[in-house]
Amino acid sequence: MNVALGLAAVTIVLIATVVLGGMGVRLSRTTGDFFVASRSVRPVWNASAISGEYLSAGTFLGLAGLVLLVGADGFWFPIGYAAGYLLLLLFVAAPLRRSGAYTIPDFIEARLESRAVRRVTSLLVIVIGWLYIVPQLHGASLTLQVVANLPPWVGAVVVAAVVSGIVAAGGMRAITVVQAMQYWLKLSALTIPAVLTLMVLSDREPTLAPLEAFPFELGPAATDPYSTASLMLALLLGTIGLPHVLVRFYTSPDGGSARRTTVLVVAMIGLFYAVAGTLGLIARVAAPDMARAGLADTVVLALPMRVLPEPIGAVVTAIVVAGAFAAFLATSSGLVVSLAGVISQDVFDGSVRSFRLSAVLCVVAPLCVALLTGPEALVSSVGTVFLVAATSLTPVILLGVWWRGLTARGSMAGMLVGGLTVGASISASAMLGADAATVAPLLVQPAAWAIPLVIAVVVVVSRLDKRGAPIRADRYLTRLHLPERHGDAS
Repeated sequence: MNVALGLAAVTIVLIATVVLGGMGVRLSRTTGDFFVASRSVRPVWNASAISGEYLSAGTFLGLAGLVLLVGADGFWFPIGYAAGYLLLLLFVAAPLRRSGAYTIPDFIEARLESRAVRRVTSLLVIVIGWLYIVPQLHGASLTLQVVANLPPWVGAVVVAAVVSGIVAAGGMRAITVVQAMQYWLKLSALTIPAVLTLMVLSDREPTLAPLEAFPFELGPAATDPYSTASLMLALLLGTIGLPHVLVRFYTSPDGGSARRTTVLVVAMIGLFYAVAGTLGLIARVAAPDMARAGLADTVVLALPMRVLPEPIGAVVTAIVVAGAFAAFLATSSGLVVSLAGVISQDVFDGSVRSFRLSAVLCVVAPLCVALLTGPEALVSSVGTVFLVAATSLTPVILLGVWWRGLTARGSMAGMLVGGLTVGASISASAMLGADAATVAPLLVQPAAWAIPLVIAVVVVVSRLDKRGAPIRADRYLTRLHLPERHGDAS
């Protein structure tokens, strides 16, 4: 592709991000501005921002690559990602907003009245956030390598520097404007090549015959029921445990706004997944060799030049590059905000100054990991994050919202069992390597048994806990589930 056009696209996105972030910085003054944008973000704006940060590198680059590699099975990921928001809508969105918390550890501590369980929750939030930031930095490195043959460290360092700078300067209020813009840029960046390539290919003979591109043996009949069900459970419940997703509901004016925001998010991300999946299907016909060459995650970047004539192909590729960088910046920004809020409160004094320091510090660890490791399959690495969230934080959050009998000891036991179980499963499957899916599917996809195990541990330990549930649990649960009075947005 045209290197100058690609670098120009990246530069424009970076400049737009800095300018829009600067607009938000002027409005950020109080602690509430930095942590939750003073709980004043309206549904359409908030839904755009949530969609912007939720649609990460794994979706923008990885989904089309996954469909290219495995065909129909690749669509389980977007189905799980989108449907997870339905569970958020039904069970979590409004109660979390009514909790009045700034972060997930705030909510857990207030619900269980325990500093110890707060510390465990904070540790898990940081680990999940770091695991999720690393694929964004890998995606940025991969994009600049493809576009301009730059060293792998350049993309990661650029994204880390821009994100930490904007978050430190303006917090949640600053990145809300940026993320909303970036959702529409990402959607346009995939829609334009999808429409244009379909128009061109409608008059061209396909590279592969339909039966070769979509063989019967790779169709629905080849789907492993256990692995698919376990994957879906991890994706559905993992959404509830993602810190950068949950913190967004604290920015809504009230519980009703949080619910309306969630409905809009389901529609927005569903539309995006439909477009990204379409590009994967196009790639199976127009660029099947990229799967065999191990370049599946770059197919979105390469497809316009494969199909469209010059100079249209180069221009469209530059648009895709701009959308890809928007994906890295938006998701990383949301993650850094959520982590900075936790670190500033649990390690420092919770002030604006400590928030800014935390925003810089919480980028350092994932940046080091990204620089020391290479990008694996982006969708799969993001799927691992969902698995960790689903088995550690989600059971405690759901039970905290809906079960009065939850205790601090039960929550701590569940989170520790969940984290250790998933860590052991991931390590064991990595040691087995390519044969893991055949030899030990229970280790490769542990959600189907690990999540029930964690819930059982939480319930049993809570029942056996002689101290019982907090005295004020009934009052707190009433606050979570009763609709706000008109004008009450506490």
